[in-house]
Amino acid sequence: MTVHHWPDLHRGLDELRRVSRRQVVFTWDPGHRPELWLIEEYLPEIRRLEHARFTPLSTVVEALGAHTVLPFGIPHDFTDGFQIAYWRRPEFYLDALIRQASSTFAQLPPSVVEPAIARLRADLASGAWRRRHADLLEQESVDYGYRLLVAGDR
Repeated sequence: MTVHHWPDLHRGLDELRRVSRRQVVFTWDPGHRPELWLIEEYLPEIRRLEHARFTPLSTVVEALGAHTVLPFGIPHDFTDGFQIAYWRRPEFYLDALIRQASSTFAQLPPSVVEPAIARLRADLASGAWRRRHADLLEQESVDYGYRLLVAGDR
């Protein structure tokens, strides 16, 4: 989950091919829907930031020469801690330390993040978030567009 930080995608993928007969890249498809509720309801600024820095999935697939593209559903209890990991545990987004672990949150100014988190806190306290997202609370995993790309030896 780093290709969006690479200054030269093609050079990085060439290096993967140089050092390994098989390459696996974990990335995100910016064209995928649905989006995380946090983006839709609280922080649409994340959408602009992520779409500006993520290469379209088709471009990464082609540049890597991927022969396999696998959906990567995010389990409800995912422990990785990246931005999407807490889709069913919204209270985690209230924790500033958890938000600091996300490059997206780190790039957004507090003047944007703090009011959004205050709205989330109020919706959690009132039960509004749980009423709107009762369907999510029953799901074991969600596909938010993360993909494993496999290239090279099968």
